[in-house]
Amino acid sequence: MHYSTLPGLLAVTLGLLAAPAFAQGKLTLYCSSDEAWCQQAKTEFEKKTGIGVDMTRKSSGETYAQIKAESANPKGDIWWGGTGDPHLQAAEEGLTQAYVSETRTQLHDWANRQAVASKVRTVGIYSGALGYGYNEELLKKQNLPVPACWKDLIKPVYKGKVQVANPNSSGTSYTMLATLVQMMGEKEAFEYMKALHKNINQYTKSGSAPIKAAGSGETVIGIVFVHDAVAVAEAGFPIKSVVPCEGTGYEIGSMSIVKGARNLDNAKKFYEFALTAEFQNKAKDVKSFQVMSNKSAISSPKAPDLAKIKLIDYDFVKYGSAAERRRLLKKWDDEIGALPR
Repeated sequence: MHYSTLPGLLAVTLGLLAAPAFAQGKLTLYCSSDEAWCQQAKTEFEKKTGIGVDMTRKSSGETYAQIKAESANPKGDIWWGGTGDPHLQAAEEGLTQAYVSETRTQLHDWANRQAVASKVRTVGIYSGALGYGYNEELLKKQNLPVPACWKDLIKPVYKGKVQVANPNSSGTSYTMLATLVQMMGEKEAFEYMKALHKNINQYTKSGSAPIKAAGSGETVIGIVFVHDAVAVAEAGFPIKSVVPCEGTGYEIGSMSIVKGARNLDNAKKFYEFALTAEFQNKAKDVKSFQVMSNKSAISSPKAPDLAKIKLIDYDFVKYGSAAERRRLLKKWDDEIGALPR
């Protein structure tokens, strides 16, 4: 054998050795959960299946907009996580496709209701209550009262000390918008948000950003899902979580297969994987404290107990509909987002 052929043979041999890692193909995952949980989902699925995952993390509203923009030439295969309202809108608009999981019988009723509402184009994967958190150290340092209710957040004493996401990009913030409308009535809810606007120092892109900012001392209060506040507290920051005294809304985090997915079989494999108790049990390892959708999954003892929280009868069908979401978001843009700060 001539020595000059060795590099070529070596390259071929290495290629053959590496082939099994790529033999199962690939998957393009759009993830709207917390970054660490997204990374865990990618890593665990790759390890279990040998399928290579190209994962992009964006908030719920941003991911919905991307899937809609790509609808003529879909690039994503599956959308995992994020609030259920934009998943329901995507289902209604034909951006996602029907799929009935083998695991449906193992899921809580609320997860299956999400599937029924979407004509099986989405399914519930976790749930969490809306609330807020505050930085205990900053609160004491600035001699501020503890906010216990929604009505407290509009008090002048909190001017410039509250942060919340923009509902156009954030599913968390859209859940707040829809929650307030259902709790107060639309007219009163928008009056409330106008008053709240005076206390807002920034509308963030991501729903969890406000509580991370509170943790780092950039703001005093962040309006988020309660489990996100718990996660920041568990990471060692002086955050106290609050469930508003008047009651609150909640999310059903969801999962959908993109219509026209290029890697449909692998998307279905991820769908089944993500609904297993085995995977959902690992959420707490990356400090995700939602209530899981598989009845056999064990949520962290630090996860907010939804049975002990005063939850409204959130109308997911109405507020997840394309027309209602568009109408409310436009009204928010016109009446709240356009206000000076």
